[in-house]
This record gives sequence, C-alpha cells and structure tokens, in this order.
Amino acid sequence: MRLPVICLAVLLFATACGVNKKVSSSANKNEITVMSYNIHHANPPSKPGVIDLDAIAAVINKYKPDVVALQEVDVNTKRSGVNEASLLAEKTKMNFYFARAIDYDGGQYGVAILSRQPLNGGTTYPLPTAVGTNGEPRVLSTGWIEVNGKKIVLACTHLDAQRNDTNRVLQINALTGILAKETSPVIIAGDLNATAGGPVIDVLDQHFTRTCTQNCGFTIPVEVPTKTIDFIAFKPGNGFSVVSHTVIDEKYASDHLPVIATLKW
Repeated sequence: MRLPVICLAVLLFATACGVNKKVSSSANKNEITVMSYNIHHANPPSKPGVIDLDAIAAVINKYKPDVVALQEVDVNTKRSGVNEASLLAEKTKMNFYFARAIDYDGGQYGVAILSRQPLNGGTTYPLPTAVGTNGEPRVLSTGWIEVNGKKIVLACTHLDAQRNDTNRVLQINALTGILAKETSPVIIAGDLNATAGGPVIDVLDQHFTRTCTQNCGFTIPVEVPTKTIDFIAFKPGNGFSVVSHTVIDEKYASDHLPVIATLKW
C-alpha cells in the first residue's frame, strides 16, 4: 500500500518529498535506530568535484538505520546534477522528505529525512539569522512516523557554521521552541556546528537528552577527528532510553563521520 507524504511549504520555502512505502523496521518493534549524517553533498573530500552517492548509500545500507537525518543535500544543482534526496531514498529503499534551506547553483540545498516507515506531515521551518552577520539561511525539518503504535516526531537540522555563536544560539532557541509544542515523542538529529560545554549545546540540553554525553567519539574532521558537532537527542519524559551510540569510522564518503544511535521504550 502506498501512502502520500503530506508536503507543506512554509513561507517561500520549497520542499520535495517521496512516495511512501512501508518496509521492515527494527527487529525489536519497540526500538528505533537513528543516523545523523552530514554528507558534504556526496562529495568525498579526497576527490574534489566528484559526486559519489553510492558511497553514502553504502554506509546507510550497511548499518540499516530506521531513520536518517541528512545535512548538506543537493537537489538538482549544477555541481551534483541530480536530486540527491530522491536518489538516496531509492538506493536505500527508504522514504524521504527534503527541506530546502537555500537556492544554490541552479537547484536547491538543504537537509533531508529518510525513513523506512511511511513519513508523514513533512514540514520545513526557517530558522533566524541575525541582521548584519551574513549568515546562510538554515531550516528545521520535521516529519513523523508510527512504530508499533507509537507516533514519533523526527527532526533534522544544520545550524549556522560561522565562528561566532550568535546565529546558532538564535537558531537553537527557535527550534527548541518549535519542538516544545509537539505532544508526541521527538527525536532530533543533525550537525549543530557546536561542541558540548558551549551556549548552543547548553540550550539543547535544557530541552533534550543527548544519546551520548561522555566519551562519545569525535565526528570531524574525518582523518584525525578532534571535536563532536553532530548529535542525536530526544525529548525526555517519553519513555526513551539509549541502547547504543556509535560514531562510525567511515573516512571516504564525507567530511563528517556519521553518528548512529538506538533508542528503546
């Protein structure tokens, strides 16, 4: 049975979404495995100008997460030439929702969610940028799935990359405010461009529980990683507990290492 994704445009933000199909989820129906992956528009750092979607798909297919939060996704740009969100969904046999952050290079650039279960209610929320900072527009993407009768809201984001925290603080406050309105359990994953102990992750920790807080493994740069800026977290009080959290040592496909965590309830 095929179910349509509900696609909503917020303000002038265009989105693209895929046809929904139900495929197998975690072996334990009361578990969900989530991956966060900044894919560097599928350009391996060691090969400038090369687009290798198969390498990204291979990582996803090897670890078989139920949900993937993707950042730095190209849709029909000149440099990539394809709809990366749609093709990754096809190569991994998952459903997808793409959220445009900006128009770029003749196409669009943003974040995406992949899901093995039908992905519903896809929505894109623009995040604030302070006037005069020349920050690149960023978004929060959400959708929801049902696992063993439990509705779970999935959120994906990629915060500002400037050295100063100004925009990231604005953005983390905005997105936690948006997600606070959700009455269902929420899982958020993404590249926050911030490390633990600073003001951005401090705000995250006020609203969410990270899947790892000590000895978690660094996520960037891939060759000799020195810091953790990619996170998976969940809203407390909804019965989730952490089964596992791993930084995957995959050094070819992107300039970030993917993060994967399993939650149970």
